[in-house]
Amino acid sequence: MMNKASVLPFLFLFFFWTYYSFGQDRPVTEILQKKVPDATSTAAKDANSLLYKVQGNGIATSYLFGTFHILPQKDFHLKEKVKTAFYASEQIVLELDMDDPGMQLAMMQNAAMQNGQTLDKLFTPEDYKRLDELLKQSIGIGLQMFNTFKPFMISSMLIQNYIEGTPASFEGKFVKMASESKKEILGLESVEDQLSIFDRIPYTKQAEDIVEMMNEEDTMRKMYSDMIELYKSEDLMGIYKFTSDYFDDPQEEQLLLIERNEKWIPKIGELAKDKKCFFGVGAAHLGGEKGVVQLLKKAGYAVTAVK
Repeated sequence: MMNKASVLPFLFLFFFWTYYSFGQDRPVTEILQKKVPDATSTAAKDANSLLYKVQGNGIATSYLFGTFHILPQKDFHLKEKVKTAFYASEQIVLELDMDDPGMQLAMMQNAAMQNGQTLDKLFTPEDYKRLDELLKQSIGIGLQMFNTFKPFMISSMLIQNYIEGTPASFEGKFVKMASESKKEILGLESVEDQLSIFDRIPYTKQAEDIVEMMNEEDTMRKMYSDMIELYKSEDLMGIYKFTSDYFDDPQEEQLLLIERNEKWIPKIGELAKDKKCFFGVGAAHLGGEKGVVQLLKKAGYAVTAVK
């Protein structure tokens, strides 16, 4: 089991793969059959890679890689092409500055719900008790300690229950590689940026999704397994289709993916202006017409898949 003192940052990052993917109870096969982009679209042409070279428009040659934030060690494999891109870069840029010693403190400082809301007011006594038991099973700590936390953070803590064996993390690996090679790590956004999103999504909705997660454990395991298989095959189009059908509310997709993608584009240009960068973000952010790959192209950069 991952060290409990370090699990929260990684589980938070993994959240964008899991929590809102569970907002619907349709079979995975149905999800993959819906919202299929036109195969002739520019997004479809980038369907078979998770690594991209980014050039032109006044920046140093850089790389963009789609990560899977936490997965079983048995499914973790860092391909040689990714290692080559990593070591060819001068600085490493992840969603968050993962080696910032103040990151976990910042998470704690921004974890609480607004207006004095508490979890015991959002769940029925029965569901609160079930959640308390699951949390103790997952991290060895009961729910009372987190009673003021935004519900999504609790769901993130439960992810360990769905990981078979020892967890692995691309972000964790990159932090270690950066330290060993003395490369600087930066973040595209701050902890405050990420956590503030969940003040814009009703806490009641977040709590309802946790109850659904508890009620549909087998479905959750199936979806997690299928996401891993899509990732391992570098099926960016499959990941995009899977992700795009997560959201029954377009506003949630706007907040969790699209707005963040759009904010990252000028930041990428700024960071890569003078130094070769290796950008690592969740693979769900890459695909589609409003994904990072296409947004970079629209901003005037030459983006090519690395096979």
